[in-house]
Amino acid sequence: MRILVTGASGFIGRHAVARLLADGHEVSAIARAPLPMSGVTWHSCDLLAPGQGEAIIESVRPDVLLHLGWSTAHGQFWTDPANEDWRRRSLALARVAAEAGTRRIVMAGTCFEYAFPDIGDCDETRTSLAGHTPYDRAKSACWQGLQGLAAQHSLSVAWARLFHLYGPHESPNRLVSSICRALVAGEPARMSSGKVWRDFLDARDAGTGLAALAASPVEGAVNIASGQAIRLVDLAGQLAEIAGRPDLLQVGALPDRPNEPTRIVAAVDRLQLEVGFQPAHSLPQGLSDALAFWRDRAIMREI
Repeated sequence: MRILVTGASGFIGRHAVARLLADGHEVSAIARAPLPMSGVTWHSCDLLAPGQGEAIIESVRPDVLLHLGWSTAHGQFWTDPANEDWRRRSLALARVAAEAGTRRIVMAGTCFEYAFPDIGDCDETRTSLAGHTPYDRAKSACWQGLQGLAAQHSLSVAWARLFHLYGPHESPNRLVSSICRALVAGEPARMSSGKVWRDFLDARDAGTGLAALAASPVEGAVNIASGQAIRLVDLAGQLAEIAGRPDLLQVGALPDRPNEPTRIVAAVDRLQLEVGFQPAHSLPQGLSDALAFWRDRAIMREI
């Protein structure tokens, strides 16, 4: 299949592109900063600039559009005014793709679209939705718009709700990467009380899951997650043990976020049974690899 991926050089996109290539697809990719990855036809553009993305779509005429581009600046994307711009531009790109003959469109949503249950997992068909921030409200509205477009053009569409991801190339200030960086530097790894439960998936597996969803016929919302619950304090403890520096972990040194949901964990039946995806990296392996990534980065800075 001819597949076009947006946001293709990002934290998750690079892994989706690699998996699609490995599976024998013809891959074109849009990114502001293309990667040195052979076998991919790269296109550099700003998707928020009207006309640029549309021209590429009309040139490539993909069978499948995997749209991962969005505002992702750590700590800013929740309230970024650009969220509404991304909603509009995403639907504009989808419309052009449909008119160019694209038959399937897969876009990335977020677990924050859910109204989080205190007990049980976030299920695509049973858990209600709730708007928490401009980010997840824009994502949810984009999904609604995509479904309307699908009805008009007889498109196959899927919406990948991403849960908590970690791994190489993660923003340095996110939880796993910030703890890794502190441990590697031999500095105190400060965190909150870490009592809340979350669902973590290696970004490499997230990319593979997105690639599998894009190439599948599965439609509707699909959670991209591990389906395994872990407390943040236990996750951080595993990292500290792997690094051999449990003495550096300072639990409770940072305040808990106000109104933090107690539990954000995915039901993954659709992902596993319908898409046929299983993660390739266990949590201990993924954390070890993340730690090694930041250790290598530290060594390179010293050379």
